[in-house]
Amino acid sequence: MNDRTKTDDQGPDETDGERMTELLGLAREAAESAYVPYSGFPVGAALVVASGEIFTGANVENASYGLTVCAERTAVFAAALAGHREIVAIAVAAPKAQRASPCGACRQVLNEFSPASGEMRVVLEAEGGFQTTTLSILLPMAFGPKDLT
Repeated sequence: MNDRTKTDDQGPDETDGERMTELLGLAREAAESAYVPYSGFPVGAALVVASGEIFTGANVENASYGLTVCAERTAVFAAALAGHREIVAIAVAAPKAQRASPCGACRQVLNEFSPASGEMRVVLEAEGGFQTTTLSILLPMAFGPKDLT
């Protein structure tokens, strides 16, 4: 699989492919900061908000396993705390597995910050590069802010 493999309808152009490669690299770096004394399974995430700013996160485990927080959510929370409300793309990297995909809770949190005018791209590490998809493919028929208005 190469870095042009995709599951969404619109293929990335060269600039987009370079940006997704950069984002995945930042997710890999973030995984190095993961706190995973119980599972030993580090995960990193890097996301781009509408302004182009990038935020990263890593999973943080807890002895009370249910209190563990995933990498995707730590990145989302960092962006939200900085005042951002629209995530354009997120990359996820797990050095010990190929194509680690956001869990259901992370998908729902990501949906809260979906772009108003388009799709959130999700970049998953894959053998030999990355695979892109969209949040709407990962979370079909999602419930979100628009359902409350």
